[in-house]
Amino acid sequence: MFVSKYFNQSEFMELNLILKKNDKPSLSHVSTSSSLLRHIAIGCAFAIGLATSQLSYAITDPVSPPAGEKFSYAWLKGYARALSEKAYISHKGELPKSIKGMSWDDYQQLQFKKDKALWRNDDSEFRAELFHLGLYFDTPVHISELKDGKTMPIEYSSKMFDYGKTGIDGKTLPEDLGYAGFRMQFHTDWKRDVIAFLGASYFRAVGKEMQYGLSARGLAVDTAMPRPEEFPMFTHFWLEQPKPGSDITTVYALLDSESVTGAYRFDIQPGDRLKVKVDAALYPRKAIERLGIAPLTSMYMIGENDKRTDWDWRPEIHDSDGLSVHMGNGEWIWRPLTNPRNLRFNAYADNNPQGFGLMQRDRKFDHYQDDGVFYDRRPSLWIEPEGNWGKGSVQLVEIPTLDETFDNIVAFWNPDKPVKPGEELLYSYKMYWGGVPPVEPERAKVVDTFTGIGGVIGQHRQYYSKRFVIDFAGGSLPMLADDAQVKPVITTSAGKVEITSARPQHAIDGYRAMFDVVPPDNSTDPINLRVYLEAGGQPLTETWIYQWTPPPQNERDLHNP
Repeated sequence: MFVSKYFNQSEFMELNLILKKNDKPSLSHVSTSSSLLRHIAIGCAFAIGLATSQLSYAITDPVSPPAGEKFSYAWLKGYARALSEKAYISHKGELPKSIKGMSWDDYQQLQFKKDKALWRNDDSEFRAELFHLGLYFDTPVHISELKDGKTMPIEYSSKMFDYGKTGIDGKTLPEDLGYAGFRMQFHTDWKRDVIAFLGASYFRAVGKEMQYGLSARGLAVDTAMPRPEEFPMFTHFWLEQPKPGSDITTVYALLDSESVTGAYRFDIQPGDRLKVKVDAALYPRKAIERLGIAPLTSMYMIGENDKRTDWDWRPEIHDSDGLSVHMGNGEWIWRPLTNPRNLRFNAYADNNPQGFGLMQRDRKFDHYQDDGVFYDRRPSLWIEPEGNWGKGSVQLVEIPTLDETFDNIVAFWNPDKPVKPGEELLYSYKMYWGGVPPVEPERAKVVDTFTGIGGVIGQHRQYYSKRFVIDFAGGSLPMLADDAQVKPVITTSAGKVEITSARPQHAIDGYRAMFDVVPPDNSTDPINLRVYLEAGGQPLTETWIYQWTPPPQNERDLHNP
C-alpha cells in the first residue's frame, strides 16, 4: 500500500536542492573533498536563511561529563535529554571574510596536514583528519578525542592546515575558529577516505570501490512539506581512540535543532561492504509532523526508464537507480527512481520493515560511459533496522532537476506514531555501503526498466499509450523450461493495460515483461503500477512498482510515420 502526493513547483518553492561540484576520478587529497562537498552542501547552504545568533567566530563551550565522571553513551543521552528541555540556541556564526567569500577552488586548497592526523603515531588501523571552515561550511562543530572515557577537545590551530595558493594567512584567523567536520582513512589506503562527516548531519562512506556517491543524514525533519525543511546538525563529535589492531572505530555525536536533540553512536567497520552500526536517541522539543529516520540523499537525472532530460551525451546519469524495500511481511519491492516534472512524494506503508535502501544496481560502465565521475562505481546504501520499528512508511521524495550537480532524491523511514515533545525515541540500525547489499531477494529481481511509446510496431497508432519493459533475472528463472507458463501480474490505479506478455530473455538468463498503459483522456494524474511474474499461481519475482505521470493531452505524440 502506498500514498502519493504530487506537488506543483509553485506549491513547494523551498526545494532542498544540493549544490555540488562534479566528482573527480580519484578520492585522494583534494578530489576526496570535492567529491564529498558535491553532496553535503545542503545543510550549510540551506541553513543560511535560518535565524542566527550574535556569535562571531566562537563555537559553544565543549560538552563533557562533570569531573570524576567518564564519558559514555548513557551520559550523552542524558545530556541530550536535558538539552531538549532548554530553548534552542543557534550554533551558526559569522566567518571571517577571507574564508567566507572564497571560491570553490580555493576552498579545495584548505588541506589538513597529513602529519597532523589523529592516531598517526598510534598502533591504529584508522586515522582522522579535520575539515576547515569556509565557503558555505560556516557552522563550527566541536571535535574531541575520547580515550578511556576521558574527553580531550581538539583545539583549532591554523598550523594543522595548508592554505595552498589562496593567499590566506592562517595566523590572522581567530584562535577559536573551530572545524567544519572530519574524515577517516583505513590502513588499507591512507590516501583515500572511508567515511566523512561534513555539513548539518550529513555523512558519506565507501565500499571496496572507494567511490563516494549518495549521502546519509542523522535525521530529517519536515522533508517535502509546503514550508522550509529543518536541518538538524551534529554540533559535537567524540572520536574514540580505536583499540590496537581493531577494524572498528566508534564516533559519538550530539544532534541539535529547533525541534529535536539527539545522541548518536556510530560503530564504523570498513571492508568490501562498509558497515556502520547506528544507535540514535531522540528528544523532541516540540511536535514534529514528519520525522525521517535513517534518511538517505541521492541523485537521479537520466536513466533507462526516464530520459526527460535527454540532451546529455551520456546515456545514464545517476548515483542511485532505485529504492529497494524488504517489507515486514517478507515481500520485496523495487521502485525505479525518476526525475519528475514536479516534486513527487510517495509513502510505502509497512509494519516493522526488514530493510530499505537506495541502490545502484546497474554497475556496467558502458551504460554510463562516464570515465570522470564513474557512476557505475557508486555505492548502494542498505538500512537494516534493529528491533521493532512498528507501523510507519518508507517515504520517497523525488525533486525535478536539470543538472547532475543537484541531489534530488530523498528516502527515509517515517513512524506513524505522532512525535510529541518530552518523549524519548530510540532507534538502532545497521548501514551497509557498497556495490551489493548484504541481503537480496531470493526470488528474481528487477535488473532493467525501459519505457517508450506503446502500440504495435508497423501499425498506425490510433491513440496514445506508454510501453513498459521490465527485465527480471535470478531466483528460479534460469531453471524454468522455455515452455513454462509464466505470466505478468499487472495492476494499475488508472487507465487500461493492454498488449501484455512475459517471455524468456536468454541474454540475462531471465524473463522480460512487457505491457502498455493507455491513460485516461485529459488526465495528468499520476498512475501507480505494480507488476510481478508468476507461474502456477506462485510468485517468481520481487514486485516492481512505478509511478507514471501521463503527459498533457496536447503532448501525447503518437509518433506515426
